[in-house]
Amino acid sequence: MISDEEQAQRQAALRALLARPLLTAERDPEALVLVRRHVTELRDWLSRETGWRLTVDSGAARLFKTAPDTRDATHPARGKAGEPYGRRRYVLICLALATLERADAQTTLGRLAEEVLSSAAEPELDFDFTLDSRAERADLVAVVRTLLDWGVLRRVAGDEDAYLSATGDVLYDVRRPVLAALLTGTRGPSTITAVPFEDRLAELTAEPVADTDDLRNQALRRRLTRKLLEDPVIYYADLDEDERAYLASQRHAIVRRLEEATGLVPEVRAEGIAMVDPDDELTDVRMPEQRTDGHVTLLVAEQLAAHGELTMEELKSFVRRAAREHASFWRKGVTEPGAEDGLLSGALAKLTALRLVRVTGNAAIGLPAIARYALDEPVIKGQ
Repeated sequence: MISDEEQAQRQAALRALLARPLLTAERDPEALVLVRRHVTELRDWLSRETGWRLTVDSGAARLFKTAPDTRDATHPARGKAGEPYGRRRYVLICLALATLERADAQTTLGRLAEEVLSSAAEPELDFDFTLDSRAERADLVAVVRTLLDWGVLRRVAGDEDAYLSATGDVLYDVRRPVLAALLTGTRGPSTITAVPFEDRLAELTAEPVADTDDLRNQALRRRLTRKLLEDPVIYYADLDEDERAYLASQRHAIVRRLEEATGLVPEVRAEGIAMVDPDDELTDVRMPEQRTDGHVTLLVAEQLAAHGELTMEELKSFVRRAAREHASFWRKGVTEPGAEDGLLSGALAKLTALRLVRVTGNAAIGLPAIARYALDEPVIKGQ
């Protein structure tokens, strides 16, 4: 038996890794100390229950997580202001990393931009990028700030805003140990010969096929554990036959091990399972939230919990009415014509990411977990 304090430290270390799979001494000193202190137990648990690798040294800890579903686009990388990455930024970050791989120990933003621009001009990329517009330079700066946040770069002198306004440059240290630990695929991209993107992604993330009953059960346990750690909720209907059968027989053991290791609380319902975080730390999408967008999302969730399915026009009409009703509390412009499109789009994106809603064609369908946002009819005492 381990002490309560020791258990709490291990949970905190694992939670830190789950929240930020790349911890560095500069950005996450306390979390890194915890991970280093319990690295043996963490590595054993992660290898046994998830199949994920954990590497740790004095400067960084890297958890090589794998996405449960590579087709899921509901949790994009985000910029400093929370804006989601688009295709251009994803391509730029790949080109920037390739450039840094062959860069000197120090580089400047201007030099990095020139190298990225040269790589972007390769005809096989089919990628149109210049530095002529402020928007394109802003995308490059957003990518660099992501690399700073990850710890791949360390700012030595200068500021990115000066580069944006063409009044200065920035000098960076290139941290090669962190750069080398970024890729999480099971094989090197240079070894993949497939051409279509979907095939290349499948080869990059493919895992060995189990050929014995014990190995198949191990693969199922790891796959389900990953889903429970990474997805807000897993529905039995979304699992394949083998996964449903294994979870039906091993559910109690799986959720107990997860609860002990992470402090997450299992919520088991007829339709599926969610591992709930009482401290609200292990999510990039929070609900409910304050301010206009958070209120809109909550109101849309209540509507879908009550009606089950609504068309986009019905939802837009509802958001327009809500905007007029709450205009004095929401941000300016919410009652302008067309404002409901952006408000509804943001709300549905969040609800989809949380596995509360599925958008199909011209309608939004509430999934079982959205029932928690249903409002009961008020009861007047004494009647």
